[in-house]
Amino acid sequence: MMFKLNKYAIYLIILLFMAGCREGFNQINTDPRQPVDIKPGELLSTVITKTAYEWQNFAFMDHGGVAGRYITMVRNESMDKFNWGPMGWNEWYRRLSINRQLILKAGEHREPQYRVLGKILAVINYAYLTDLWGDIPYSEALLADEGYPNPKYDLQEFIYKDLIKTLDSCNNWLSTPLPAIDAQYDVLFHGDVIAWRRLANSLRLRLLLRCSQAYPEAAGIMKEMVSDEDRYPLILDRAADATVDYLGLTAENSWPGSDIANSNDEFDKRKPSKDLVDSLRDWEDPRLPILISPVNKTKNATIDTNLYVGVPNAIQDPFQYNGGNDHISHFAAAFNQAKSDLCKAVIFTNSETWFILAEISLRGWVDFRGMTTEALYKKAVTASMEYWGTAPGEKYFKKKPVKFDGTIRQLITQKWVSLLFNGDEGWMEHRRTGYPAFKLGPLAMQPSIPLRFMYPEDEILFNSAAYNQAKINMGGDGPNTKMWLIR
Repeated sequence: MMFKLNKYAIYLIILLFMAGCREGFNQINTDPRQPVDIKPGELLSTVITKTAYEWQNFAFMDHGGVAGRYITMVRNESMDKFNWGPMGWNEWYRRLSINRQLILKAGEHREPQYRVLGKILAVINYAYLTDLWGDIPYSEALLADEGYPNPKYDLQEFIYKDLIKTLDSCNNWLSTPLPAIDAQYDVLFHGDVIAWRRLANSLRLRLLLRCSQAYPEAAGIMKEMVSDEDRYPLILDRAADATVDYLGLTAENSWPGSDIANSNDEFDKRKPSKDLVDSLRDWEDPRLPILISPVNKTKNATIDTNLYVGVPNAIQDPFQYNGGNDHISHFAAAFNQAKSDLCKAVIFTNSETWFILAEISLRGWVDFRGMTTEALYKKAVTASMEYWGTAPGEKYFKKKPVKFDGTIRQLITQKWVSLLFNGDEGWMEHRRTGYPAFKLGPLAMQPSIPLRFMYPEDEILFNSAAYNQAKINMGGDGPNTKMWLIR
């Protein structure tokens, strides 16, 4: 009985306490650590790092490195053989959803500078999406709360032209007086407005060149941009590169090839491709020992007795190639570290700008500073080497495979090497030009590198009307369905 009386007394005390404190109940139950409102600057750093880190992960751990023929998978080789099914795009749209909040919060807080940066980051992510899939949800994407739970797929032509227009607008906005960008949250350029303008314009050149086969006006726009450097500043030196450092503290902020981000086994599965190693070796390239580790043993190698040996793609038992693991190269040790001076999350480098300028000069579309195409080519190659901490030297450009010969093949092959671990850019350049001319391997499930990803299964199930219309517009939903860019 005593126990029951005590229990009832406790209940009564609790009820009396709650009644007496009801007025302050909401204040007591509000967590002061959870902000009621998020400032746009706080969202900016999240969008930048998610865009850069996840795209770098795609380049090293996912399809970007394999489709670009930089990496050969020696175990779990289905990706290497192009055994691809429908591919999900949720990670891209999650980033874009956060970025949409950045843009909306910038409007609410009357901080237009963050709205402009959000627009640039949106272009980067939407460009990735349309490059990989073709027609995608764009104008109605992320608007379920506004009555678009099943967004239509916009045509790639519309998307690309709108992205190009948006980047031009962003450059113009940033050239006018705006409130300062908080360097604390700008983990890409630390509040440097000119750096953001350089990125917007360099990205615009990338997109214009990529769609130039389908968009006749592209050459004229590029000529206008290149002819007016004051109005259209570009990324032209190492200090201007758009890269994000790794912190190396958690899986999320560590280089994707490291033990923290992924197991050592995952790093060991990814070997340098024969295409990559042979190119660097044939050129006697100073980037070779920086990017690639020598084999453990040359003796008793069954095929290749060189110090640097890449593995061909899509072959039988690739792990046993050339006599096994001791007789094939790994990527350099830096690519197995959580952070290093060598490994950055890349969005855009000055080497790519110089290669774009070299190509459009070679095609006769522009004249940049009166420089010859050969001079632009050398500048591009040199910039790539400087990125990796080396230099070509005078003798390098006198070697037969490297000496400028005025061909797109040579230019794009060098550009391909420079784009190592830069998202899907190597793959996209091969898709656009056909160079380098890769040997796909005897076990490849198709005769050419896929042109695109197939649409996600969720779209087929839950957005079927829009998916079916996109399939009609695209002319199919296969890995070799041609999109507007490459028609």
